[in-house]
Amino acid sequence: MDVIQTQSDLDVDTNTGLSTSEAERRLTVYGPNQMRGGGGPNAFKILFRQVANLMTVILVAAVIVAFVTKDWIEAGVVIGVIVLNTTIGFLQEFKAEKTMDALRKMSSPTSRVLRNGHQIVIATMDLVPGDILYLETGDVVGADCRLFEIFNYETDEALLTGETLPVAKEEPVLGDPEMPLGDRINLSFASTTVTKGRSKAIVYATGMSTEVGKIAKKLMENNKNKKTPLQKSMDRMAWVLLFLAIASVLIVFGANKFDIKTEVLMYAIGLAIATIPEGLVAVVTLTMSLGVNALAKKRALVRQLVALESLGSVTNICSDKTGTLTQSKMVLVRAWLPNEGFFHISGLGFEPSGDVTKKQKVEIDSSSGELHVNFTSASKTKQDATDSSARSADEEKRSMVSKRSSYVEETVVVRNDSMSACFHRLTEAAALCNMSEIKQDEQSGEWFGIGDPTEIALQVFATKLSMGKPSLISSGSSSSNKEAEDSVSKGGQWRILCEYPFDSGIKRMSVVVANESTGEKILFLKGATERVVPCCSGRQDGPTVSDTVPDELQTYLDPQIEEMGRDGLRVLSIAYRHLTLDEGSADLNKTDREQIEANMIFLGLVGIYDPPRPESLPSVMECYRAGIQVTMLTGDHSETAAAIARQVGILQDEGDKSADGSGSNGHAVNVGPLVMTAREFDRMSDEAIDALPELPHVIARCSPDTKVKMIEAMHRRNGIVAMTGDGVNDSPSLKFADVGIAMGQSGSDVAKQASEIILTDDNFATIVRAIREGRRVFSNIQRFCSLLIAGNAGELICLLVGLAFRDKLGETVFPLSPVAILVNNLLTGTPPAMALGAEKAWPTIMDEPPRSPTSGLFTWEVLADILFYGFSIGLLSIADFWVIISGFGNGDMAQHCNKDYTEECDLVFRARGAVFATLTIAILLHAYNCRRIRGPMWNIHMLKRVHENKILFYGFFSGLVLCLLCIYVPGLNTKVLKMKGISWEWGVVLVTLLVFLILSEIYKFAKRKLLKPLSVATDEQERLQRMWTETTTLASVNGDTKLAKS
Repeated sequence: MDVIQTQSDLDVDTNTGLSTSEAERRLTVYGPNQMRGGGGPNAFKILFRQVANLMTVILVAAVIVAFVTKDWIEAGVVIGVIVLNTTIGFLQEFKAEKTMDALRKMSSPTSRVLRNGHQIVIATMDLVPGDILYLETGDVVGADCRLFEIFNYETDEALLTGETLPVAKEEPVLGDPEMPLGDRINLSFASTTVTKGRSKAIVYATGMSTEVGKIAKKLMENNKNKKTPLQKSMDRMAWVLLFLAIASVLIVFGANKFDIKTEVLMYAIGLAIATIPEGLVAVVTLTMSLGVNALAKKRALVRQLVALESLGSVTNICSDKTGTLTQSKMVLVRAWLPNEGFFHISGLGFEPSGDVTKKQKVEIDSSSGELHVNFTSASKTKQDATDSSARSADEEKRSMVSKRSSYVEETVVVRNDSMSACFHRLTEAAALCNMSEIKQDEQSGEWFGIGDPTEIALQVFATKLSMGKPSLISSGSSSSNKEAEDSVSKGGQWRILCEYPFDSGIKRMSVVVANESTGEKILFLKGATERVVPCCSGRQDGPTVSDTVPDELQTYLDPQIEEMGRDGLRVLSIAYRHLTLDEGSADLNKTDREQIEANMIFLGLVGIYDPPRPESLPSVMECYRAGIQVTMLTGDHSETAAAIARQVGILQDEGDKSADGSGSNGHAVNVGPLVMTAREFDRMSDEAIDALPELPHVIARCSPDTKVKMIEAMHRRNGIVAMTGDGVNDSPSLKFADVGIAMGQSGSDVAKQASEIILTDDNFATIVRAIREGRRVFSNIQRFCSLLIAGNAGELICLLVGLAFRDKLGETVFPLSPVAILVNNLLTGTPPAMALGAEKAWPTIMDEPPRSPTSGLFTWEVLADILFYGFSIGLLSIADFWVIISGFGNGDMAQHCNKDYTEECDLVFRARGAVFATLTIAILLHAYNCRRIRGPMWNIHMLKRVHENKILFYGFFSGLVLCLLCIYVPGLNTKVLKMKGISWEWGVVLVTLLVFLILSEIYKFAKRKLLKPLSVATDEQERLQRMWTETTTLASVNGDTKLAKS
């Protein structure tokens, strides 16, 4: 829409603005220009949600019972569990509900507007549609607006588009209403920052109608407080355990014909407490906290503990390109000169180290076998280079040796003292037509750049050849002595006379420099090719200059530009010319720019790009190994996005890429179904997207809606999605994703508040490490849940079956006293479970496909394990009680043996000691069983690794020592625990434990033979794992050890 039409639609005159009364009326109609929401987080509601769950209620009931029975230790432990779990949950949820507050703080407090014909300053919240805004460098745009009267105006829109470079704005009408935000160059958006120039604008949207407001709406609509599969499993488990506890109490009462004496009541209470693993919630929380600490050391900060659970199930990672997969540091990696071809520049980042290489014809003297490389000396003057007689003599000489010489093409290094005159001139232009600086930190030794990213890349390139700007314009004031000597050898020192700065309207900049040694004055020009070519009337072809016209030159350059563009390079053109005496003596600051930038000589092209991080490719391959698909969602153009995607392994349809982004086969990027623009993807219906064989791997020019649409498409395919983001535009997708991952260095506060995880190094490789940790944490939770509940089940079976034993009076003889039950629960519960929570990840953890999100914590196999091990431990333990009393003893149960020790009760007390030892040690041994769900644990190989988990190793022996103390300490054994030290009964105990270990190995062997694999890969996951295998095998053959080990 043009400006005149906008004025008409909004009923405003750009010369006078709105009247005060009309502005007040519109403020009433449209409301204040601010973000709306449901208010700040309510601490009381959050606290209520934390305590209003079944597991907490059961634990509170356990505390009451413990107080009634005067078990102060048990009461204190359970209270600590409740307080710890509630506190952590409260803090996590309170932090998660602060996103809207961060959004409100982003708006500018005041704005300059035109009202009643006068420029005034008003509160930004009072802006209304139709207001005329005045914008200049440093302003935060207060509302979405249509620009007019633009003067070299640029804005930073990273919070909306994710792209780091400022956007140059222009006034012309744009015809496509569905154009991505980054391409709407005649609009400015609320909360963006003006980085250059000035402009006027007509406000057309305020408050929640702005682009930022639409993001806020999505954040408010999305409710991410639904329970995770782990939480649902814990809730279901709590109900089942509550039912079993109540049933156990009733069974105890029933077995005693509801003659509820003190001993019976205490036994029933002990049995109920043994049924409920009160330490489970604490161990889950502690295990996740340990995972959080481990990830913090790996540069990933977890804001919500539940994110660790989701990480283990992630099937898709949607990643931004800039700064996550790439280094966010522009680097010049290629140059091209007419008549010389392409040069490749190695080295990444701001450090000026690396080589310049090119393919060179090397002459082989067949008579001597020596190599002779023909370089044009960089120190030749222009007159020497154009001397025709010298050139003819040189050609004659080459003709004479051609009969005994041949040529091969080799890669040669171009050095400061061996470069051609043309390449030397190109390097001078890169350094001098440049306002940036690169410096080295004195303490850390790291290099950093000051200025525009593109100019920094040019300056680093020149400095790699010892021709940085400081060495050219000063004889040592800003450079090393070596650089000063180099600059002298190259024709003297340069002095900048005049600068014509970069202008977004003409997209080029130029400088006039003077050589203080020779007196010559040269104009260097750089910029977009389409703006440099029209300024040129000549082309530097080696030592000569060829006349040309812009159209002819553009046609000549197009193949080179296309080749560099296919590899994702941003192409700049460089030109120069010598000033005439009249031009050199004139006042350059008053000379017309168009006039002085005419009749240029085209020098060459340079290719710049943001290179991938070295660890990105191995990390993507690691994802494929784990059956995880990586998708790139970026605001960049499709050609650049596809080129980077190929280099990091997201696209696999072509050959490998070299470090500078060049393709090994030189083919064009296949922008097909796997590479789409946001406009193409957004136009597709959900049905059409679901019909695609596979979702696009790269989507360019992404908008917030596109990212959310992709996440929804992945959810419809039963995917668990991890989404990365840094700008405000990413916050809806971070909320909609199962795991939102914000960037810690470049991320906005809104993105961080909307996320579950923050990467402090903005590195994709850290995401992969986080997924590995998430898998480890969940598998450990599954291990110790199996241990805790199987151990409790074993106690329950033993104690319930024990109700069948009767004394002479017909009263039940308990196989363990109520206090012994609680002590056994203490020894075999939380300590070994905590040790399993610290279990390290097994090497094969990333060889398995992602865990099914619907499986939850208690799969059918886990439930079968709990039942098998629980019944095995329980029945073997109670069998010891029967064998000692009735097998080796006389079967005499005496009477009143539940109360005090007497000589008649000696056999019963010794049998209880054996049961206590069997039950305690069997559960401690079962902790080792749980280290491997199916793999053998009691063979020679694994016995050598029994000390790997040091916490479990020392915990086992500590539990064993405490068990012996309980059995043998006088007074404690007979008076408190109602059992007695054992002697020959250890034979029965050891045989029983051996039987348990044999049964465990037989059970695991049967599972390995009869059950399908733990995780069954889908067709897509199998494809990704095959891709990883092929890539790492090829890397191993080619000697790429880093990738081969991924």
